[in-house]
Amino acid sequence: MKGLNAFTLSGSDLLLAVGGGSPMDVAKSIKAFVGMSDSIPYVNQLIQPNAIPLIAVPTTAGTGSEVTHFAVIYYHGVKQSISDASLLPTDAVLDPNLLDSLPDYTRKASMLDALCHSIESFWAVKATEESRRYARQAIRLWLSSYEDYLNNLPTGNRDMLEAANLAGKAINISTTTAAHAMAYKLTGTFGIAHGHAVAVCLPKIWRYMLAEEPSIELNAKFDALAELFGQSDPETTIDWFEALLKQLSIEAPSTNDDHLITQLAGSVNPQRLGNNPMKLDVADLRAIYRSILK
Repeated sequence: MKGLNAFTLSGSDLLLAVGGGSPMDVAKSIKAFVGMSDSIPYVNQLIQPNAIPLIAVPTTAGTGSEVTHFAVIYYHGVKQSISDASLLPTDAVLDPNLLDSLPDYTRKASMLDALCHSIESFWAVKATEESRRYARQAIRLWLSSYEDYLNNLPTGNRDMLEAANLAGKAINISTTTAAHAMAYKLTGTFGIAHGHAVAVCLPKIWRYMLAEEPSIELNAKFDALAELFGQSDPETTIDWFEALLKQLSIEAPSTNDDHLITQLAGSVNPQRLGNNPMKLDVADLRAIYRSILK
């Protein structure tokens, strides 16, 4: 709201977003809300596309927001998406030098977000051949670069930034699935980063789907992912993922509060959940949250 006011009062004709996913989403929201009436909430109004250029300069390697047409914002404490084709940034500037000063935790959490984007995009209901191609490229580049990236080496930063960008292009087409839908409430409830929350959800969801007799088509996608990760089968791929989290000291929050788990299960956005390759109801969500948080 402050940014929208500043943009309007200054008479600016261009938006420049520099930072991680949140600043880019703020810039997209400003672009979306320009010209709207302030008499009713902006999030309840139809976005009217405009030609205001938006240049995105990511300083983290994770969200891929520089190549997506949606933004995630809070309204009355509830995280929700706004989307429109016109919100896709006009251009993106990828400068790996901007990753040099990333704090260690942000470095880990953001790269895990990119990895989860790639995996979720690969099995999403809305996936296409194009989005899966981006996802494959992202996973291969991620795997070959994450160790150098964690050591803050120039080549690692460059390749991880590119991997996150490819993963962003993938979810721009397919959008995300249950791991993101279940992670949103965890960030605010437990005070952890978005990429951290998604990363502790994804392997538990994957393992749960694997145990629920997935379709032949979904099994084929799980097998293809295992091959991409250089693993013998989906089970060992999940094991690899969880071992990586342990190595990175990325731990799930814990609670014995069954009422909170029920609240979390009820908070999941059904639209995002509908893009998951296996249907999950509230009972499934409670069981998965228990496996994550207990």
